[in-house]
Amino acid sequence: MTLIVLPAIDLKAGHVVRLAEGDMDRATVYGDDPAAQAAAFAAAGASHLHVVDLDGAFAGESRNGGAVAAILERFPGHVQLGGGIRDAAAVERWFALGVSRLVIGTAALERPDFVRDMAAEHPGGIVVAVDARGGMVATRGWASVSDVAVVDMARRFEDAGVASLLFTDVGRDGLLKGCNVEATVDLARAVSIPVIASGGVKGIGDIRMLSLHAPGKPGGAGIEGVITGRALYDGRLDLAAALAVAATG
Repeated sequence: MTLIVLPAIDLKAGHVVRLAEGDMDRATVYGDDPAAQAAAFAAAGASHLHVVDLDGAFAGESRNGGAVAAILERFPGHVQLGGGIRDAAAVERWFALGVSRLVIGTAALERPDFVRDMAAEHPGGIVVAVDARGGMVATRGWASVSDVAVVDMARRFEDAGVASLLFTDVGRDGLLKGCNVEATVDLARAVSIPVIASGGVKGIGDIRMLSLHAPGKPGGAGIEGVITGRALYDGRLDLAAALAVAATG
């Protein structure tokens, strides 16, 4: 199995942005047409897309629904969506619109039974976000830090039927410091659930290192995919090249 590369589209007030360390006051705007950006990623060869409703993550409910719907119309592949998904109605609505996977973070910490129920109802459709600040789980748009360790949080869902864990090192996100491969590998080896890496990807080297740990690779750790945003938008990472490296390992 090859590493899945998921270009990211983060939405704030209908614009394509990237945040530094999840801080809404440190947003860089990269465009005002999210659907066109999704189409461009598809044209470059992407079959998966990671979309985040940043406003929704703070509000606890969808705030960029129109932009997400437009993305779904223009992107022919699999769309993974996170941000403010905290009740069954939201889950049902997004799946009905054509989202492939939903990422749940805050509710996973605060209402684990809800996540278990959704994972049972939608096999392969629920991803649990395990966002870390200093090894502890961050929630509510990364504005709050809990007293729960990342590995402990991940292990709560070992038998829940979730598709993947999305691990983000918040302290690196949007800063081009390089992905925290060591922490991602450690988490992947600590649990049986596939892990998606996120936060800080700065270039092709990160893709190459993570691809060595794709499921099925000798000595690999079960890292299913990697999300990259700012490196793509800043031109530090070519998406076609990243896809090629991920495919070949």
